Amino acid sequence: MSSTTTQAPYYYVPEPSRHPVRASIGLLAFGLGMSQWVNGHDWAGYLTLAGTLWTLFVLYQWFGDAIRESESGLNSVNVDVSYRWSMSWFIFSEIMFFGAFFSALFYARSIAMPWLGDIDNQLIWPNFAASWPNAGPGGLVTKFQTMGPWPIPTINTAILLTSGLTVTWAHHALRENHRKQAITGLALTVALGFIFVCFQVYEYVHAYSELNLKLTSGIYGSTFFMLTGFHGFHVTLGAIMLAVVLRRLIKGHFTADNHFGFEGAAWYWHFVDVVWLGLYLVVYWM
Repeated sequence: MSSTTTQAPYYYVPEPSRHPVRASIGLLAFGLGMSQWVNGHDWAGYLTLAGTLWTLFVLYQWFGDAIRESESGLNSVNVDVSYRWSMSWFIFSEIMFFGAFFSALFYARSIAMPWLGDIDNQLIWPNFAASWPNAGPGGLVTKFQTMGPWPIPTINTAILLTSGLTVTWAHHALRENHRKQAITGLALTVALGFIFVCFQVYEYVHAYSELNLKLTSGIYGSTFFMLTGFHGFHVTLGAIMLAVVLRRLIKGHFTADNHFGFEGAAWYWHFVDVVWLGLYLVVYWM
């Protein structure tokens, strides 16, 4: 991700790379492992872990090559523009990804639930109550308690909003060439990101052990854990991205004018913040 841009070459094209094929192998192992893990195969957990570690190893090398290209002055302004468009389309794809899960929640609550509870379906499901959250007809789903907004989700909301401020502070400091302030702001952002994840892990332990709220707890449980779980995964990735940017910043990478590696990670972090605000309102309050 470009920290140094020049006018020549017009557009740097790297040599054929082994990284895409190697990353595909890791992702295949991860996908296969996850699909079999949820179906109760014990060996699948090890395959998932192996696929994850292999993919991270490949990405470490891949991004390392991209950083060396940038720091060597090979990336022109045109490459920098390509990076910006690529990150923009990536974030758009993530918006569609979360949009699908929000849509599933909306469909279940506002369309399927009233439809299953109307008079035409009472003959099929006489004991069905069209209320949210729903345990299915006749208590088909094991009794569980819902997750409220207090205190962990609200604390996590404050944490993410604060992290949005600290990353913005770091960005403006870098643009003003105040590197120490940029490092401080970014370090605080990374710390807040991982604190958020720790709170979410605690929330999940509480849900499973004390509320009996699980992924198998009907449509409420599945949508709750899919939305919050994937968001937590994105927070983890974002925090790792910002940690890499922080390391580069400490090493002297980036300038006040050319620092898209920083900007791209900051864009992603703001996206994660916005998704959480929607999730906090829809999942925990409504």
